[in-house]
Amino acid sequence: MSEPAILAEGLHKRYGDTVAVDDISLRVERGETWGILGTNGAGKTTTVELIAGLRAPDSGSVRVLGLDPRRDRAALRQVLGVQLQHAYLHGALTVEELLGLYRSFYPDPRSTDELLELVELTKQRRTRFEKLSGGQQQRLSIALALAGRPQVVILDELTTGLDPRARRRMWAAVESLREETVILVSHAMEEVERLCDRVALIDGGRVIASGTPADLVAQSGAADLDEAFVVLTGKELEIEEESA
Repeated sequence: MSEPAILAEGLHKRYGDTVAVDDISLRVERGETWGILGTNGAGKTTTVELIAGLRAPDSGSVRVLGLDPRRDRAALRQVLGVQLQHAYLHGALTVEELLGLYRSFYPDPRSTDELLELVELTKQRRTRFEKLSGGQQQRLSIALALAGRPQVVILDELTTGLDPRARRRMWAAVESLREETVILVSHAMEEVERLCDRVALIDGGRVIASGTPADLVAQSGAADLDEAFVVLTGKELEIEEESA
């Protein structure tokens, strides 16, 4: 078999007495869109931070396109795009300036106009980051993640805080990433069903089930993925609040 885009084996991460990630293993093939689904506090964000090299595992290993996220940071930055739940960007810089900064990191970036159109921020191009709404900041962080034409993209709660129209636009943007490998962290069931080839259900820092959405429904004997999640985890997903 060819080398996968992402191979995580036996990942563990503890914060004091709290075990955030407990023996998680994932194999994501090139060109797949993988959903990581779970409630708040399940370990989703820590898992992708370990994959991206933003945190070091206590034990276990990760390879992204054959690169060690901690040892090969410079090389990984050229092929990996990451959008996290919370953007920590300089509030006085404008949308256009932030895009220009991020584009300067890559040899063949997407154009500023393309990125602005992709996330519907053309009218805000000269707006300072601190003046953007929460939803607009989220959309900008997605544009920054895609600026360098990454081969692997990690999107953590892609559409949290977005209104229905912006959410559909983001879904279309992900669907346009036909050759890229995408990790989509979510607790939005409709989003996962629409976008993901395969899904890992995470609960208590562990992968408790994985497969295609149809596989998970069949494994649980449920009528749909929403019900399958409840059957497999014994929990219900939170309802997201929407904002522009």
